[in-house]
Amino acid sequence: MDWIQLMLNLMLPPMAVVFLSVVLPPLALMRMLSWSYHLIFRENMRGKTVLITGASSGIGEQMAYCYAKKGANLMLVARREDRLKAVADKSRSLGAKNVHVIAADVTKEEDCKRFIDETINLYGCLDHLVNNAAVAGSFLFEDANTSAFPHVMDVTFWGNVYPTYYALPHLKLSSGRIVVTASVAGWLPMPRMSIYNAGKAAVINFYDSLRAEVGSSVGITVATPGWIESEMTLGKFVTKRGEVEVDQEIRDVQLGPSPALNTEDCAKAIVEGARRGKRYVTIPMWYNVLFLYRILAPELLQWVFYIFYVKKTSTPRGKQQPLTKAVLDATGAKKLLYPSSIQSQPQSLSPRSTKAD
Repeated sequence: MDWIQLMLNLMLPPMAVVFLSVVLPPLALMRMLSWSYHLIFRENMRGKTVLITGASSGIGEQMAYCYAKKGANLMLVARREDRLKAVADKSRSLGAKNVHVIAADVTKEEDCKRFIDETINLYGCLDHLVNNAAVAGSFLFEDANTSAFPHVMDVTFWGNVYPTYYALPHLKLSSGRIVVTASVAGWLPMPRMSIYNAGKAAVINFYDSLRAEVGSSVGITVATPGWIESEMTLGKFVTKRGEVEVDQEIRDVQLGPSPALNTEDCAKAIVEGARRGKRYVTIPMWYNVLFLYRILAPELLQWVFYIFYVKKTSTPRGKQQPLTKAVLDATGAKKLLYPSSIQSQPQSLSPRSTKAD
C-alpha cells in the first residue's frame, strides 16, 4: 500500500493545480453572477419567521431590530427574560408585527427542543434560525481550572448544535436559512482564548460539513466578526476559575489597542449577508488580511501574539503586564478605538454575573 500513497503524493499536487486552473475561471464567473443577482434581489423577510438565540443583548439584540425593520415575525430566546421583553417592545416599535420571547438555556437539549416546538406552534413555520448565543473565556490554558472548559464549549458549540438539530426539518420545509454568529477566533489563533477559539472553530467546521449534507435545501450563512461592541468587549468573560465575571482589566489585556466595531453595523452586515444568500460574512472585512497571514505566515502570527498577549513587560510604574495592556494604558488609545458604550462598565452589568447570554 505504501507505493499507492507514494504515487498519490507525487501525482495529486500537479493534477490539482491543473484542475484548479480549469475550474476557477468559470467558478469566478458564477460567483460574480450570483453576487450581482443577490445584490439586487434580496430575500424579502416580511411575514417570515425568525428565531434568534442570545437575543437579550449585543449582536443578537441588534439582529432582532434589523429583522424587525424588515417586517419579520420574531421569536427571541435567551436566559434573561426581562431583557428579552425590552428587546421585544423595541422590535415591535420598529415594525415587527409579532414578537414572542422564551427564557431558555441553549446548553440544555430539552430547552432547545422546547423553543423550536413553541415557534412552530405559534407561527406554523421557521424561515431563519439565528444561532447567536455564546460566551468567551479569557485565560492562559495552563493557569485555568478545568471547570472553565465545559462552560465555554457548552454554550459556544452545543448551543449551536441542539437548536440546529431540532430546527432542521422545519427549515427544510420552508427552504429556510441558518445564520450563525461564529468569530474570527475560529481561525485566528489568539492567545488567552484557546477554548473559545476551539469552540468557534468547531462551529465553523460543523456548519461547513452540514452544507454537504443538506445541499441546497437549507442555506447557511456563517458570520465571523472580529471585536464588536458587546458584553464581551465590556469585559464579560469566563475566568480561569470557571466563573462568568465582568472585569475590564481582563478585557483591556485581551482586546488591547484593537478597534471595536459598533454592534448595529455588525448586525446589519450579518442580516444583509443572510438575505443575499452569502456563505460567509466577515466583519470588519480587514480581518481577511489576517487570514492570509494565518495560511502563509503562521510563524509570524505566533510570534506577534506571544509578544503582545503572553510575554510580560515592565511599565514605567514597575508593573508587569502584557504588552497589549501596556500600550493601551500608555497611549490612551481606548478613547479612540473603543465605542463609548464599552469604555466604562454600565451599572446594568454587575461585576460578577453567572448569565451567559
